[in-house]
Formats: sequence, structure tokens, C-alpha cells
Amino acid sequence: MWLQRIDTKIAALQEREAEQEQGRKNRPREPDWIVELGIGNGRPPIEVHVGGCYAAGKRRRPVPRDEARRLLTSGVRACTHCKPDAQLRILD
Repeated sequence: MWLQRIDTKIAALQEREAEQEQGRKNRPREPDWIVELGIGNGRPPIEVHVGGCYAAGKRRRPVPRDEARRLLTSGVRACTHCKPDAQLRILD
């Protein structure tokens, strides 16, 4: 009876590890650039971030490099933590 319990536990752990590995493999790629959106009607962009920035809020969407450059040059604030303007080589 103990062997059956141990075998069941081992099988469950192996299945869990396989599912976690599959989840890591199938995870979508992190975007290169993120724009943080404001609150309200139209939700205007308020800040541009590098893709993995920890300071990006929950209201955000991925943007391509060209749009990130356009937003920064049009006056949208650059994140002070990840400094996307320096990575995009935009001078003030």
C-alpha cells in the first residue's frame, strides 16, 4: 500500500514538472517596448518603458520600436527606471 502511494506521488510530481516546463516553453515572448496608458476616455499614453521594466503599470500595451520612438519624440514621458530614451538613442 505504501509503494502505491509513493508511486502515485512520484507520478503526480513528474506530471506537474512536465506541465511547468511546457508552460515555460509556450510563454509568449516579452515585448521590446511598452507604453503605459492613462485612465479615462481614450486612455492616452503617459509613459514609455523597455519591455521588462518592473515599474510599468497594469494599464499597458506592447508597441513596436518605431512607435516608441515616435511617442518619446512627441513628448510622452520616458520611464526614469529603465530609460527607454537612452536605449533608443533619443537626445533631448
